[in-house]
Amino acid sequence: MDRTLIKDLKEKIDKQVKIQGFVSVIRDLKKIMFIVMRDQSGEVQVYVDKENKEFEKIIQDITLESALMVSGKITKNPTVKLGGLEIKAKEIVIENKADFPLPINLDPNETPAGLEKRLDWRFLDLRRPEHLLIFKVQTTAEQAMREFWTKNGFVEIHSPKLMGSASESGGELFTLDYFGKPAYLAQSPQFYKQMAIAAGFDRVFEIGPVFRANPSRTSRHDTEFTSVDVEMSWIGSHEDVMSFEEKWLQYVLEKVSEKHIKEIKDKFGLELVVPKLPFPRLKMSEAVAVLKEMNYTVPPETKGDLDPQGERLLGEYVKKKFDHEFVFVIDYGISIRPFYHMRHEDNSKLTKSFDLLWKGLEITTGAQREHRYDVLIKQAKEKGLSLEPMDFYLDMFKYGTPPHGGFGFGLTRMLMVMLDLKNVREATYLYRGINRLKP
Repeated sequence: MDRTLIKDLKEKIDKQVKIQGFVSVIRDLKKIMFIVMRDQSGEVQVYVDKENKEFEKIIQDITLESALMVSGKITKNPTVKLGGLEIKAKEIVIENKADFPLPINLDPNETPAGLEKRLDWRFLDLRRPEHLLIFKVQTTAEQAMREFWTKNGFVEIHSPKLMGSASESGGELFTLDYFGKPAYLAQSPQFYKQMAIAAGFDRVFEIGPVFRANPSRTSRHDTEFTSVDVEMSWIGSHEDVMSFEEKWLQYVLEKVSEKHIKEIKDKFGLELVVPKLPFPRLKMSEAVAVLKEMNYTVPPETKGDLDPQGERLLGEYVKKKFDHEFVFVIDYGISIRPFYHMRHEDNSKLTKSFDLLWKGLEITTGAQREHRYDVLIKQAKEKGLSLEPMDFYLDMFKYGTPPHGGFGFGLTRMLMVMLDLKNVREATYLYRGINRLKP
């Protein structure tokens, strides 16, 4: 007999079925036992007759979270809260008995263990249905991203993660020995996606890991994460990049909403909002002025950037004024942007760049890139950068590279904000941070 997923049991009323999954609940009464079983599609109640001699030894060994196979007849029972269905067990096989007690509590009605303890036992923690939903949403979102890209003429690339020079400013690098020479883990595919533009690929995307030796212990930082990167040729300004991103995000959230809106509401108590277009835009100078009106001054140590509290307040302002969860903050100063960001013709102190905030948290950084070789050399020197380690990158701009721009997007931050999770660790399959290299 083939396996039936629990979500499909309603189509097989009064038929013999076989289900396989984990034991969620055991209610042991005098003559009967009720077992709630769970697979990736849902939960169902199993009715076990304890007076059945074939079950006598087996049911004594069943523990919570054991891997079980049950076959029997699926019947309607309106008193059962789990869909009004029940399986009357005919055969039970313990495929793998779980040790007792469990190292972490999985009962949804009780207080869960602390986050670090749960991360120690991540494979068990991920058995919670709400945690599985995070990665179902991630799967749908990535599929929608690729659908939109391919419909719009994008090509997928996979750039190397071992580099001979820094891919960003040079800070927060993981260094390793590479056959007697220093090498670095990629902080970004930036240089390589621009290489694809120079190669004439026109529009490219990549979903892949990046590495940042960031000592921060905040709820939104990690040392390895999945970056979603886009680069586009023949743009007129950073406005073209923002216009593309907002349409892309609207499409992605429409697809997530179509497939998961009910489950997101049930598991997280959250109404998923598909954003309207266009997203609001605020110049950085305007954002600072808004925050001052809210009696908040951005700390000077940010050096022209927004701090987390400033981002949160700006999110509140945008929600109230525009009834929108997103806002592009544009035109950042050159002091906090890389040398390869293009500058405004009428104000060389400002870059054609942006950050995208969602519910008061930055999820994207993007810009129009500087594609003119002589200007790029000048801006690199102004930043005090050594040109020799970047020869391979700078050479791309000697042979007709078109105007272009793009953005980088944090996948786990997206999930964290979308589902109102408290910590990026919850949205990461296996988190890596300062003190975590296992499991």
